[in-house]
Amino acid sequence: MLAVDVRHRLGAFELDAAFESGGRLTALFGPSGSGKTSLVNLIGGLIRPDEGRIVAQGRVLVDTSARTFVPKHRRRIGYVFQDARLFPHMTVRQNLGYGRFFTPSAERYAEMDGIIDLLGIGHLLERKPALLSGGEKQRVAIGRALVASPKLVLMDEPLASLDEARKAEILPYIERLRDETKIPIVYVSHSMAEVARLATDIVVLFAGKVAASGQISEIVRRLDLLPEEERAEGGAVLEMKVASREEHFGMTVLCSQAGEIRVPATGLTVGRTIRVRIRARDVMIATERPRGLSALNILAGTVDEITVGNGALADVRINCHGQMVVSRVTRQSVHELALVVGKPVFAVIKSVSFDQRSVAR
Repeated sequence: MLAVDVRHRLGAFELDAAFESGGRLTALFGPSGSGKTSLVNLIGGLIRPDEGRIVAQGRVLVDTSARTFVPKHRRRIGYVFQDARLFPHMTVRQNLGYGRFFTPSAERYAEMDGIIDLLGIGHLLERKPALLSGGEKQRVAIGRALVASPKLVLMDEPLASLDEARKAEILPYIERLRDETKIPIVYVSHSMAEVARLATDIVVLFAGKVAASGQISEIVRRLDLLPEEERAEGGAVLEMKVASREEHFGMTVLCSQAGEIRVPATGLTVGRTIRVRIRARDVMIATERPRGLSALNILAGTVDEITVGNGALADVRINCHGQMVVSRVTRQSVHELALVVGKPVFAVIKSVSFDQRSVAR
């Protein structure tokens, strides 16, 4: 889908990044100042790199050695910024229509009615941006990008300016875009909660360089790769199936090869596959199956890896029948439990640790 190998200097900052991704939604993740926006602007054609090559969907967009640089208006890339950047004098319908203006009619594949339904903005069509909430503006901005029939969509921290309620409103629409269209997405974020929920693949950036890249389930459990302020949000991402609902308790039972867990949620469709994020800080370790415990979720496994840092903490990776769960404990706990690779253990997870951001379609 996307291959990037570029070098570019912006003042004192130097970007030197190379990665490949074939995911439906590739997250560019890292702390502020790591080069995420610069990299996405290079892909979008807003910046010409000093050196390198960018290929998207089999099309060479940039190759400095061959003096190839496709202008941004010919790249067929939709761009959604942090602020919606809607035209204030136009209605929602007119803003959406503007997205089609630069696409030749023979290359248009997007149906406006389908996009309006996908994003749930039909009731907003005659309003102007001043009368929209932040979440509604971003949905319209996404719609404008899609109506242009893009080959690739870039999203530069589209939720950063929204409060938690508006983020919760718009996240399901981005999930639908990821799952129900064939348009690959590059998504910029510094929030592990967002990335773990949305991304299929991730590129971790530090100081202008790629620290790691790969599938989200592989990278998110590497807590050492995460910025210090985001390590508490790292852990494991599991694909699980909705097995049953316990309506009288307000709980839903999820299952996978790792085992069975219960989460405080209702309304999930039985049989549906969903994504669950299990934070390392929410996982306790027991060497015997606990009894008389309020925590409902107990997964059997074996210690797969122990990573000990310079401080008091250690990260223990547990293989639960082929699926990995990570627990962040103290080095003293590792010592007192005599944890070693291959030792049978139980991962204990409190049901209340699963919030709305941890369970997603």
